[in-house]
Amino acid sequence: MEMLLAVAIMAVLTAIAIPAYNGYIDKSKNDLAISYLLAIQTEIERYYTREFHYPNALSDITSALPNNGKDPWGRDYVYLNIIEGGPGTMGSVRKDHALNPINTKYDLYSLGKNGVTKKQISQKDSLDDIILARDGGFVGLAADF
Repeated sequence: MEMLLAVAIMAVLTAIAIPAYNGYIDKSKNDLAISYLLAIQTEIERYYTREFHYPNALSDITSALPNNGKDPWGRDYVYLNIIEGGPGTMGSVRKDHALNPINTKYDLYSLGKNGVTKKQISQKDSLDDIILARDGGFVGLAADF
């Protein structure tokens, strides 16, 4: 009987500990993605200072990117030069819930944990994306924007 009670207690503790641990892992990966995003933003702005235009793609500054331009989930960060993008660029721009563009110079984001995204950041697939919005005024989860 004591052994059965001990096993039951262990099962309850495990059922509580595993989701808490997974939540901690998710938060730490989100925080790491945010710090990488800020470092990439800095490198993009340095490029702009040197070249007087924004890079056409992140491959223009690959050597300076943290983790070789990969997010904590192993996927490439997504970058779109809006200000110098040319025809058709505005159709690819990320938008908020009111369909207003979230940036004017460039879009920069991670696809987040699920690796799926939509152009409107308030849609379910985009809520876990790590985004740079308001031209750098906000960096974090799309769900918090």
